[in-house]
Amino acid sequence: MSDPSTPPVTYEVADGVGTVTFDRPDSMNSLTLATKVALRDAMHEAAADSAVRCVVLTGTGRAFCVGQDLKEHVAELTGDGAGGRLDTVAEHYNPTVTAIATMPKPVIAAVNGIAAGAGASLAFAADFRVLRRSAGFNLAFAGIALSCDTGASWTLPRLVGHGRATQLLMQPRTIGADEAHALGLATKVVDDADFDAEVATLARALADGPTLALASIKRALAFSATHDLPSSLENEAQKMALTGQSDDHLAAVKAFLAKEKPTFTGR
Repeated sequence: MSDPSTPPVTYEVADGVGTVTFDRPDSMNSLTLATKVALRDAMHEAAADSAVRCVVLTGTGRAFCVGQDLKEHVAELTGDGAGGRLDTVAEHYNPTVTAIATMPKPVIAAVNGIAAGAGASLAFAADFRVLRRSAGFNLAFAGIALSCDTGASWTLPRLVGHGRATQLLMQPRTIGADEAHALGLATKVVDDADFDAEVATLARALADGPTLALASIKRALAFSATHDLPSSLENEAQKMALTGQSDDHLAAVKAFLAKEKPTFTGR
């Protein structure tokens, strides 16, 4: 059994990379109330920390995250506990997924194992999804007679299209890593033995990148998803004006002319 004194989610920062890790391997990193609070707080801390230029979300053990802890949830439904309360979507899931999707820095979902329900939704909100070949997704909501949450209704159709999103949500099944890549759910699939190194290499590259430009691209994509072309063009002009005055842009241009590799500070 998990040690109750061990935090269900850990947050560590090293060399510009913030790593948020689900740490309930005995329960496949299912989401208890304590886990949801810790995850929400860690993501907001990472989003606000100017020293963090890339965030990695991952899990310990054989699962990334299998979503809501159903034992705790049932206890609430039957009046025997307080963990599975139905306001958790507004109180925990929504603020967490908003932080992932909107923080001004790239987020990598390092999917080390099965990601189900809200766990899959959290991964879909990230900017990059690197999967172990043994990992997979399952949009398990309908299987327990629930609607979808944690942004799946928004992210999933944008990744795979409306029709396929409908099928995956209404007829949930486990989607292996290679199929997930073919569908557009995975950025990259790597052999299990190479997983940690691949995630570290990507995180390093992103953390060393032009953070303001990456954040502007992220925000431009989100804006254009809900606006028309003229509005999106105007937003692009604003983002170009912002990044065009950045220290990183000047450094990149000087490095290009000198035929050198630029060093970015994120400003």
